[in-house]
Amino acid sequence: MVVSAQENPFGQVLVALVTPFTADGEVDWPAVESHIDHCISEGADGIVVTGTTGETSTLTDPEKVRLVEVARDVSSGRAKVITGGGSNETAHAIELYKKSEKVGADGIMIVTPYYNKPTQAGILTHFRMVADSTDLPVILYDIPGRTGVPIKYETILRLAKHPNILAVKDAKGDFSEVSRVLNQTDLLYFSGDDANVLPHLSIGASGLIGVTANIAPAAYRTMVDAVNASDLATATEMHKALEPLVRATMTHVPGTVATKYILHGLGRISSPRVRLPLVGPEEWEAALIEDEIDLVRTIPGVKFTKFRPDRNAAAGGALPKVAGTTR
Repeated sequence: MVVSAQENPFGQVLVALVTPFTADGEVDWPAVESHIDHCISEGADGIVVTGTTGETSTLTDPEKVRLVEVARDVSSGRAKVITGGGSNETAHAIELYKKSEKVGADGIMIVTPYYNKPTQAGILTHFRMVADSTDLPVILYDIPGRTGVPIKYETILRLAKHPNILAVKDAKGDFSEVSRVLNQTDLLYFSGDDANVLPHLSIGASGLIGVTANIAPAAYRTMVDAVNASDLATATEMHKALEPLVRATMTHVPGTVATKYILHGLGRISSPRVRLPLVGPEEWEAALIEDEIDLVRTIPGVKFTKFRPDRNAAAGGALPKVAGTTR
């Protein structure tokens, strides 16, 4: 399925960016810049900052806005900059997205309100009001495993009529629903489940918003380009090559934690630190991640011969000086 730039304002290979921190838990801005540049140079055409993987729950609002600015400056038009996260308070979400639009975001990704568990009517109202407040194209982020509530099929159909709502990031893995929505709306679908990127693409998804793409953006570029060229053999080969890396990244600890552990082991970020209540992998979890890495063979742009994990550096979590999620 080939999607032109005019039809798809977000890109196809979108990295759900980690937010590199220093050892004491402050944002490592030089590492943010170099990591974004690496991802784009290796084939990403979209960067999603302040999403789940970016630890949005423990970032301050000024940090979130600054991440958009830095991503915009580093990308210099080479990739779209999407701001994720949002809030479970509609007014706060609107405020954040307005600030992000002002500093140069190309699109916004709105997560289903979490913790307060709104009804479908509340979800519908939340998404509509946020989408009404911006001129940017909107991706709906459906991840009930984290938010506690799904965006139901009927709600997606109603939201698809909003002129600014153009896409869904799907982390439910309900392929029959994906097909149904693709048949009945013009929404773009993005795979939000690293293990199912190729299956999603094969039934018409437009691309991916991936965690493992922090580590191997070139591999996902190869996969997407192969699908665009109707080259299933190459796409399947890349899917198989990525499988142990996806397992290492997504199955033993939260994806953010494993991704930072692996990126630090590859020498791409200065510290694997995460912010509390997230903590680095325990010894046995780190061992499982490393066992999976041992199964990785040839992946474009990644050489695990230089992988030097540091369990001590990853241990524990940081308590930053300024509390996050404040207005």
